[in-house]
Amino acid sequence: MAAHERVGDGSGVEPGTLLVAGPALQDPNFRRTVVYVIDHRGEGTLGVVLNRPSTVPVRDVLPAWEARSTRPGTMFIGGPVESKTALCLVALRPGHDPEVVAGVVGVRGPVALVDLESDPAALAPRLRGLRIFAGYAGWSGGQLAGEIERGDWILAPALPDDVMCGDPAELWGRVLRRQGMPLALLATFPADVRVN
Repeated sequence: MAAHERVGDGSGVEPGTLLVAGPALQDPNFRRTVVYVIDHRGEGTLGVVLNRPSTVPVRDVLPAWEARSTRPGTMFIGGPVESKTALCLVALRPGHDPEVVAGVVGVRGPVALVDLESDPAALAPRLRGLRIFAGYAGWSGGQLAGEIERGDWILAPALPDDVMCGDPAELWGRVLRRQGMPLALLATFPADVRVN
């Protein structure tokens, strides 16, 4: 399906949207996560969790991409689906359209998905940052809309800096705080309500 054939399901989800886990979402794969939506179509949605760094260095998995990888230089856990699959998101420097840069597939604005078979050295001058994810988050058609309706996810527009966030542990609260009231209050929700 081409980009212009993406469906509008009324959920407000589109490539470049952030799915911010609601405080009540307790699934260990998604608790306090921020998911960047890469693709959303009638048959399903694909995204990556932005705030789950692993301890595995990029050099151990994709050594050619290590020098281009944004701090902390580790693989990120993109989600529970196909954990042996690697996806790479980049933030392009201003003036570089993802549609015309070799090796990238446009996602939204200056954030793009990279073909890891491409030459990292050729892409380097165009990149502001790069992050590699092991696995991804996926929803079948209609599943995500149901979870949004239930309150599991809060939709927010993504900023390029969210994808390359230097402090992933703070991303969940940071995204909520910039949504204004009353959503900003959710950023103060304790991780464990028993210690409130």
